[in-house]
Amino acid sequence: MDAVLDDLARHWPVYATMPFIAALIGYVTKRVAIEMMFRPLEFVGIKPFLGWQGVVPKHGGRMAAIATDLLTTNLLDLKEIFEKIDPVIVTRELEQPLLRAVDAIARDVLEEHHPRLWEVLPTLAQELLIKQVQANAPRLVREFLEDVRDNLDEVLDVRHMTVESLTRDKPLLVRLIRETSRPEMAFIARAGIYFGFGLGVVQAFVWALTRQPLVLPIFGGCIGLFTDWLAIKMIFLPREPVRVGRVILQGKFQRRRAEVARQYGELIATEVLTTANLLDALLRGPKSDRLVAMVERAVGHAVDEQASLAKPVLTLAVGGRRLQEMKHEAARRALAELPQTVRYAEGYLTQAMDVAKVIEQRMLAMTPVEFEGLLRPAFRQDEWKLIAVGGVIGFIVGELQVLLMLG
Repeated sequence: MDAVLDDLARHWPVYATMPFIAALIGYVTKRVAIEMMFRPLEFVGIKPFLGWQGVVPKHGGRMAAIATDLLTTNLLDLKEIFEKIDPVIVTRELEQPLLRAVDAIARDVLEEHHPRLWEVLPTLAQELLIKQVQANAPRLVREFLEDVRDNLDEVLDVRHMTVESLTRDKPLLVRLIRETSRPEMAFIARAGIYFGFGLGVVQAFVWALTRQPLVLPIFGGCIGLFTDWLAIKMIFLPREPVRVGRVILQGKFQRRRAEVARQYGELIATEVLTTANLLDALLRGPKSDRLVAMVERAVGHAVDEQASLAKPVLTLAVGGRRLQEMKHEAARRALAELPQTVRYAEGYLTQAMDVAKVIEQRMLAMTPVEFEGLLRPAFRQDEWKLIAVGGVIGFIVGELQVLLMLG
């Protein structure tokens, strides 16, 4: 014991720094583990033996599918969201751009498919025809919106849209997970400091008693492994509040449910289920052919309705085949103009659907296990690798400590 005390007295600065170095090991290993979850976005190294890709971007497809399943199963009923849209208000918001679009489409189609007939019409007759088409356009839009709303599942595959969006845009997937878990990541790093310092105190005493070169690297490795494992567990567990004396214990992520729900809802509403993305999915998704058929049917009915009185004459003058071509071209132009036209109603659509609020409310009603499923998949995949890296870094730093103290 005298020898131990003598060594402590002679090398007290070294012993005093041990807990701080251990705290540094704990912090560094946590920061490295956190960054390895998200970076790099693409594989860096020599495949398949040496290199790394962030856990989240590497398993982007699987994580996107998990996030989408959670979204479509537990958080959002898209039919319910679309029910909030009032076709009358949408039509009112689109009135001016709709009239301009109808004017351009009608003139272009008539001029292209039957220029002679269009040219012989007096200017007044041309304007009268355009005005008549424009007058019926709002009703056509209302009926079309109602048709889409009633047959939403047939024209929109929201799961495909969301998975495709998150898989294609890796930075978005990373941001979705990282932004909602930022305090948890900071907690993991801070926990490394506290746990590392405590283990460093024990490490100093063990070194004083044994002076074995393996003590420091083994302790360093254990600090990295244990603190990584414990910090991740403390994010999620316990799921329900547990009272220990005057202290209430609960996983940090579970405690932040209200804040996470608000952040997640806003991110989904502003980055994923936007009006532009939904429209793009309607027009280009796997079920877009059904929407095209609906547009062609609606436009065809409108053309037939306008031409009903003069249809025999019109068919004779234009020809049945040419009339069908005109309908098809009018429908194609209507689809092409749709994104630009709908942009004028984007503010109302976003406000009416209120995706962020719906998701927030549904998340607050989730069970603790369901809520954990929002973030847990990001840690579960390759979690052991992150913990192992912490152990390796801790071991190396411990070995450097030995060289410093015995050098």
